[in-house]
Amino acid sequence: MSYISVIGAGAWGTTLAALLAKKGYDTVIWALEEDVANEINASGKNSTYLPDVDLPRALRATSDIAEAVSKARFILNVVPTQHTRAVMEQAAGHMESDTIIISASKGIENSSYLTVSAIIRKVTGKNVAVLSGPSFAAEVTKNLPTAVTLAAEDYTTGLMLQEIFNTDHFRVYTHHDTLGVELGGALKNVMAVASGISEGLGLGNSARSALITRSLAEMSRLGVSMGANEKTFMGLSGIGDLVLTCSSPLSRNYTVGYRLGQGETLKDIMEGRKSVAEGVHTAKAAFELAQMQNIVMPIVEQVYRVIYEDKPAEDAASDLMTRAPKPEFQSPEGASD
Repeated sequence: MSYISVIGAGAWGTTLAALLAKKGYDTVIWALEEDVANEINASGKNSTYLPDVDLPRALRATSDIAEAVSKARFILNVVPTQHTRAVMEQAAGHMESDTIIISASKGIENSSYLTVSAIIRKVTGKNVAVLSGPSFAAEVTKNLPTAVTLAAEDYTTGLMLQEIFNTDHFRVYTHHDTLGVELGGALKNVMAVASGISEGLGLGNSARSALITRSLAEMSRLGVSMGANEKTFMGLSGIGDLVLTCSSPLSRNYTVGYRLGQGETLKDIMEGRKSVAEGVHTAKAAFELAQMQNIVMPIVEQVYRVIYEDKPAEDAASDLMTRAPKPEFQSPEGASD
């Protein structure tokens, strides 16, 4: 069966659904909002989340979760992290026994500290592959060159999914470290908020470069403590995605950080937003995870305090720069922080 169900009609979900439909796969996309599904079916548009893009007429949409997933050979989850559990609980009973699930959402659930694939696995009992890497919907829809990672524990499944998603402009690499790939995609959102704050404060390019480098160190440190492969963070889902989202206003998380650095309140920034900035939620989960794992993550901590404790951005930047001097890499006395 080539029936593919994409769950989540935000910008990224719609982009991936369009990519798959253009490749000739029988693709249906599930939208929470009935009006979004109706517009896609009626006019081939998703003006709410992906305006100015003409979608393939073969792409079908529905707001009925049972209709979306029943008989689907492949299910691609692109639901925001904090809503994934509820959606998957609705969908689980309608899935085929041999359905393969792929997650393209990037975050950590606040209540459980689980990655998205772990949430789906717990709810459905199925193994879950992960699609992640440096990719902006606005660029993929224009067929601009993009490279991502597809992580699957089963080698054969990984090769099959690589073939499904790969195109001449959307290059897909296989990987086996699903946890590392997923943590890279989740944690980089928090770092993008930090980078946006730095830019909003006018701290310059040198500060951003240092921030990206130290962010990678923090991401790797937490990932390894949770069982991920350190090398994974040197790849597309780690440093690749980190550089992209920390350097461009196309990143929702970077934009939120920039406005925080400019002095706006989080409430004002988030008010009326349709799209989700995952870094806002992941900052809390990452900060608490670091405490549970006894891992020092100064950048994550400061982003958390700015977002959840209303700490002035200027004070957060100052506190990062005035920490006690440390070795950059592992020393005989223990890991650098």
